[in-house]
Amino acid sequence: MTPIRKTSLVFGLFFAGTFIFSIPALFFYDPLFNDPNYLFLGGFDIRISMGALFEILLAICNIATAIVIFPLFRRVSEAVSLGYVASRTVESLLILTGVISLMSVMTFRADFIPGNDTHDLFLIRQMFVTFHDWTFLLGPQFCSGFGNGMLLGYLMYRSGAVPKRMALVGLIGGPLAFIGGILVLFDILKPMSPGLFALTALEIIWELFITIYTIFIGFKPSPFFDTEVRQALTAD
Repeated sequence: MTPIRKTSLVFGLFFAGTFIFSIPALFFYDPLFNDPNYLFLGGFDIRISMGALFEILLAICNIATAIVIFPLFRRVSEAVSLGYVASRTVESLLILTGVISLMSVMTFRADFIPGNDTHDLFLIRQMFVTFHDWTFLLGPQFCSGFGNGMLLGYLMYRSGAVPKRMALVGLIGGPLAFIGGILVLFDILKPMSPGLFALTALEIIWELFITIYTIFIGFKPSPFFDTEVRQALTAD
């Protein structure tokens, strides 16, 4: 296996991790999101900790996808490659900020004493859950549209590392996802609404494609992936 094929495989596996670790977290968080009396039950809930762990792993995979390909794609555009690293890092920081907000709710729940005023605790729960929802919008919606769609799409299109027609899906889907986030920001669309999904659909297709393609096929030959880059990857 060539160094470039290894890079492609590792990139694809980390990208797959962003899907694998993002979905289960929502199921673990379900009681916190949907039960208004959740805080008043008291005690520590391991389900929320499991959801937090999945999101932490998600953040790690996010950053790893950008770092793994940086030595290779910096030859395509060092500025864009660095921008992709920065975008994935910011996205991960927003995700982790949301994790902190939900674990803060768990602290209030664990310390709850029956008979105490529940009104303030209910407001605290609503505040932290809403805070988490906004980090989800500002992170995956904006940063994925900008980073995975526009920046990564540009790197893949210019290098020819994946079929250019599919790279165009990212270059088109990224801005649409970003616009969807703006519409939610100004309350024109609602989170998780059909309209937002429609604007995000191409971005989702692009991310699924690049995950499968890089794992099972690998990056196509490119004039940017010259001998010097191969030697540098081998040395690493």
